[in-house]
Amino acid sequence: MYLWLKLIHVVAVVAFLGNISSGLFWHSHAAQTRDPKLLAHVMDGIVRSDRMFTVPGVVVVIVAGVLLAVEGGLSLLGTPWISWSLVLFALSGAAFIWRIAPLQRRLLAMVREENFNYERYAVLALRWERWGAFALLTPAAALALMVLKPGA
Repeated sequence: MYLWLKLIHVVAVVAFLGNISSGLFWHSHAAQTRDPKLLAHVMDGIVRSDRMFTVPGVVVVIVAGVLLAVEGGLSLLGTPWISWSLVLFALSGAAFIWRIAPLQRRLLAMVREENFNYERYAVLALRWERWGAFALLTPAAALALMVLKPGA
């Protein structure tokens, strides 16, 4: 059972991190065109992929991770590499809920405006990209902790 849970956990982590990184990449790529229709299409795709991959990925990562710890006889809070990974994962989630998702909605609304202003959009997009990088790097650091298990 442990190895099956581990497989599910790893696949969910790959999908989760892959979706975040590909969203950042495709937005950056589309932004080079300054085309509001293309930016709207990409932002809409990012919002949809968050619903399809990121949010369910979070659930699977957490559930499979907790079950792995239980199955392996490890304490969630008493094992430093697990507890710090949970903190990093929570920080990523907080960034998504309170910064990234609201910025995505605003960016999508901006590109749908009749009088699209790219300069205004770019200022907001830079904030979204920075928070997105934070939301990517924190779980990536958690992944490193999970693989390296410092102090174990």
